[in-house]
Amino acid sequence: MGIKSNIFLGIVVILMMASCQHTSNREHYITSGQAWLDTDSSLINAHGGGVLYYKGLYYWYGEYKGDSTYRLEQVDTWECWRADARGVSCYSSPDLSNWKFEGIVLKPVKEDHSSDLHPSQVMERPKVIYNEKTGKFVLWMHVDSPDYGKGMAGVAVADRPTGPFRYLGSLKPNGFDCRDQTLFKDTDGKAYHICSTDWNKSLMVSLLSDDYTKPSGQYKRILVGQKREAPAVFKRNGTYYLLTSGCTGWDPNEASYATADSLMGEWRIQGNPCKGPKADKTFDAQSTFVLKIEGQDRYIAMFDRWNKQDLIHSSYIWLPIDFDGGEMTIEWKDRWNLNLGNTK
Repeated sequence: MGIKSNIFLGIVVILMMASCQHTSNREHYITSGQAWLDTDSSLINAHGGGVLYYKGLYYWYGEYKGDSTYRLEQVDTWECWRADARGVSCYSSPDLSNWKFEGIVLKPVKEDHSSDLHPSQVMERPKVIYNEKTGKFVLWMHVDSPDYGKGMAGVAVADRPTGPFRYLGSLKPNGFDCRDQTLFKDTDGKAYHICSTDWNKSLMVSLLSDDYTKPSGQYKRILVGQKREAPAVFKRNGTYYLLTSGCTGWDPNEASYATADSLMGEWRIQGNPCKGPKADKTFDAQSTFVLKIEGQDRYIAMFDRWNKQDLIHSSYIWLPIDFDGGEMTIEWKDRWNLNLGNTK
């Protein structure tokens, strides 16, 4: 083959690669409210979850729910629909669109009915952050009794993002009850645990120890008396954002967000960021996490659309966050393009 042929072939290959890349960027779509399947065409089972980015991959952790839903009739204060807690699941993806099932990274303890990890107990809203100092991946979640009377946080650690995670036990952060919860790792490496407390009347922000496995003792109760849950925290341009829901059990309600200059500072309530059909009900969903797209000034609000009588078939709502005009808005989109090649 001559030099000209080699040059021509090289140009063709480059154009094909560019075309594939362009197609790849164009075809990373998010479709909310429908069943999401993993790369094996199985239903993604990762409810109340959060996402960790580590070495080129996104890791999505969530509640791995059993396939039977039942109601605890002895709980008469709210509709206590339950599904067996079958551990914490993990999925990995290079593009936020194609998710590979990595397995159950924190397994249930089926033989011990007194364990926090027994399937009859509550394991909710798992979140994972990485500690560079210890080289450990640290998982926090809400653990509870079936009637939600215990109100504690459970902690586990692992050497790899795909586990297995080793359970360290449960605690009441700073002596307070803990229910819906999340984790936030700041740009200075400090980590925080944020949870609903006072029986969901308030939220609490706790600075964690250097190894991220326990509260440091420094904390602040925020949004006192506001009755908020489902916290999701992120930081943009030096401002902290806190997205929450109201407290109406499995039924949807109006979202609200607040901002602050410091996690331990004063939080300013800004109102409902949702726009579009059923915005007053958070698109029939509830917040769980805000995901930052790596390397970009772009954020995705993650919600669960709970199917309270068939919890395993609850679906996921992922929507882009907009900051035009200085306000945070989340507008409903049936289907939208991730466009990971767009760095704006």
